[in-house]
Amino acid sequence: MTGRTRYFFRQGNRYVLLVLLVLLSGCGADMPGFMNPQGQVAEAQRYHFWIVIALVMLVVIPVIIQTPLILWRYRYRGHAVYRPKWYMSRWLDITMWAVPILIVAILSVYVWRQTQELDPYRPIAGDQPPLEIQIVGYDWKWLFIYPDQGIATLGQLVIPVDRPISFSLTSASVLQSFFIPALGSQIDVMNRMVTRLHLKADHPGRFEGKNMQYNGEGFHRQRFITRAVDDDTFAEFVQRTREQGRPLDQDTYEIIAQKGDNRDVARALGLDTRDSDAVIRLSSVPNGLFHTIMDGSPIDWSALDVSPPQLGTTRTSVIQNPSNDDTSSSSEAASSSHQHRKAQP
Repeated sequence: MTGRTRYFFRQGNRYVLLVLLVLLSGCGADMPGFMNPQGQVAEAQRYHFWIVIALVMLVVIPVIIQTPLILWRYRYRGHAVYRPKWYMSRWLDITMWAVPILIVAILSVYVWRQTQELDPYRPIAGDQPPLEIQIVGYDWKWLFIYPDQGIATLGQLVIPVDRPISFSLTSASVLQSFFIPALGSQIDVMNRMVTRLHLKADHPGRFEGKNMQYNGEGFHRQRFITRAVDDDTFAEFVQRTREQGRPLDQDTYEIIAQKGDNRDVARALGLDTRDSDAVIRLSSVPNGLFHTIMDGSPIDWSALDVSPPQLGTTRTSVIQNPSNDDTSSSSEAASSSHQHRKAQP
């Protein structure tokens, strides 16, 4: 074996090892990700991914196979027949152009249809009504608000299994990108805007969530844990949060709004920071807080009712009205705020 041949095989082994490392980089049993989906959206995205890869391989594989063969025949061995008067082959030329054109056409139709099917704004059908969760992105943490339960958390998102989840997302800071790889559908979160996302977990488990958009020096710490649990465990989580959490009052909110991750907030609140996830539970949340943050309106903390919601009661809105408004205009503003919250798709 000549020196060039040995060099060729040595370089080929390196490329094979690199490909294997790339393929294995997403594997992990403790924290399911994109290649180990735990929801129907992520499952559909994985299927879509492999279909696209298979179609692209129809072009890539012949190139991968023929490139080393051509190198071997016309460079390393040097025994190829020299044919300077080689004429164009019409059928070869048609094949070389027709196959890529056909694959691009198939991919265009398939990707367009899948994009419509996997629209993040499209609700997911289920036997139960969707659970509403409002998410606010800060530097560098996520605030998860459960408006129907009147609670909130930082560092941990708890959702029931086999129940559609309807997310409303906004940012109290710069552009961010919300992503739970095991459940699918990365989506941008913007200041003064509301984006929607619908997901559902098919299996109980513990999944990692993160911000995929660089937004400063603490970007790599803006992570959280998603726990998919059964209905009884979710009810226990809500009850435990109401009993053990602290109300989201003005002092707590000012700490959350400052730059820092979940651990910085827990340290500022005097909580135990030995928990690796730095979970912070908030027992009561002002009604309408999410839309107040999204609108950029001032919060009237003096007129705030942060008690846990009870059946048959209405909680005070946190949107501050101008001082020159009379009582009737304040009532109309609170009513319009409530209607605005329900009008979201």
